[in-house]
Amino acid sequence: MFLKTCLLLLVCSVAALSAQSYDGYKIYDIYARNNFEKQLLLRLANNADYDFFDMPRALDVATRVMVQPKDQESFEELLRRFAVNFMVVDNNVGSTLQEEQLENQTQRLMSQRATKRSISFTAFHRHAEINAYLDELAKAYPSRVTVKTAGKSYENRDLKTITISNGDGKTGKNVIFLDAGIHAREWIAPAGALYVIYQLVENFVANADLLKNYDWVILPVVNPDGYEYTHTNSRMWRKTRKPVSSACYGTDGNRNFDFHWGEVGASSYSCADTYKGTTAFSEPETQLVRDLLLSLKGRGKFYLTLHSYGNYLLYPWGWTSDLPADWRAHDEVAQAGAAAIKASTGTKYTVGSSTNVLYAAAGGSDDYAFGVAKFPVSITMELPAGGTGFNPSTAQILPFVTETWTGIRAMAEKVIQKY
Repeated sequence: MFLKTCLLLLVCSVAALSAQSYDGYKIYDIYARNNFEKQLLLRLANNADYDFFDMPRALDVATRVMVQPKDQESFEELLRRFAVNFMVVDNNVGSTLQEEQLENQTQRLMSQRATKRSISFTAFHRHAEINAYLDELAKAYPSRVTVKTAGKSYENRDLKTITISNGDGKTGKNVIFLDAGIHAREWIAPAGALYVIYQLVENFVANADLLKNYDWVILPVVNPDGYEYTHTNSRMWRKTRKPVSSACYGTDGNRNFDFHWGEVGASSYSCADTYKGTTAFSEPETQLVRDLLLSLKGRGKFYLTLHSYGNYLLYPWGWTSDLPADWRAHDEVAQAGAAAIKASTGTKYTVGSSTNVLYAAAGGSDDYAFGVAKFPVSITMELPAGGTGFNPSTAQILPFVTETWTGIRAMAEKVIQKY
């Protein structure tokens, strides 16, 4: 029976990817040796037909890009013309993704059969399963856990937050607010948020110090429509799913916040992955995050948003290379996280402002949390790459989220100490 189920899942997996199979797509690593070559890559990134996964500012780190079959010959010819070094790291993304989707489906089924909860860290779970886990925790730990439906996505999915306390009944405590999954394809980010929830709730005794004077509010999936779409139609989808025109769907939620919105690093082309939206806060999902942030104004001391990928701890500003006057508070917290991870696993995280470490991109949630909602510390954590970037194997989930928690715990300790 189990074998028949797995075979059925394989058929469903192939069918689910039929809308966007990525068959024949290639992923390249490009090694820029100087500023001219970096500028060339930045210009290429403006072409919506190229999907740039990562573009670090440092010259010793590769830029990764996915190119569809029709553009590969001209893309490679252009790089050769300027003598830019590159290598192909995946010759057929479609084949890779189909194999990984089958593995994930099988692991999901196995975890459902083996665990009493609806969540494990051996598979990437669907949005309904994530919400079910939050509801289970609220029932199992009613004195310490409150789950609320904060709003609805464009496609009418419940966006649920979980508030975690120590159950002492005190109100008005300082707050750490964490979210994940603004970008749909970054599956490891919601998994990381779920592991934080697991640690604070189900491993409460070991982490009670983090809840003595602070409550945690966590929104594990900001963009459930896009997240579900990556499971059913197009694994590499990034944006929300609200139509912009008959041909183009979705907005980049992390370019949609009303703080220097649209000034730099965001596209006005509605089909682009970095499309800024028709207006600031055009998306119900970003409106919801805005309202949560503003509701915590004064109490909110640490905003942490989880993304992938790249081993970065980034802080404002994203819209300019200038640093805020009190940038050292952000840096101190981020460095604490990076040091804890380095000491635990040896993994190196790069710390710095978003613009100076990666690239300028206005309209991000971290800038808004700091600049408008007045969280004194606001950090974007880019979790490690798996596979060729956004597709960690199921075997990598637990090591990645465990490592992530090490850094988050250290950052939270530093915030609690400071504020």
